[in-house]
Amino acid sequence: MATIIEYNPSSASEVGERLRRGEAGIFPCDTIYGLCGAANDDIAERLYEIKKRPLSKSFIMLMTLEQVKASSLSVPDDILSRWPAPLTAIVMDSDGSTKAVRVPSDPYLLSLLPISGPIFSTSVNFSGEKSLLTFDDILPVFSEAVDFIVDAPEIKGGMASTLVDATCRPYRILRQGAYII
Repeated sequence: MATIIEYNPSSASEVGERLRRGEAGIFPCDTIYGLCGAANDDIAERLYEIKKRPLSKSFIMLMTLEQVKASSLSVPDDILSRWPAPLTAIVMDSDGSTKAVRVPSDPYLLSLLPISGPIFSTSVNFSGEKSLLTFDDILPVFSEAVDFIVDAPEIKGGMASTLVDATCRPYRILRQGAYII
């Protein structure tokens, strides 16, 4: 059974520590609730299992602007200048792979990311199904699958981020979301 954590500024450090230790959890992200874990292969495998997601579909990485700049990702300057925002960009990594990355503007996320490091995030649903947008909808479905869930009753879910492919020019909008380009 998942530990329930109250959504408040002080709980962000606990969430960051839990993620850093390898736990998987659900909490409000800057767009909608996210199923999240540290950006590493072990957690990715667990998130795929929880979500019942095909391995061919990768996860979004949430990072601070400083983490992005210190990474091996090749992010165009015009994308960097738009962050933080509900804008997810597919960019090239130095190893030739692509990654979907977003720098959130949410203060809660920005306070936990320096503790946790970059995290994988995906919508809270089983692959191919509608996203669950409230704590009350999420709890009965995922309480046995994750280590913790953050209870934020005032957050009712919003719109997913805009997703652009920034590996080509002009950029291709793959999903129109909360960020207007």
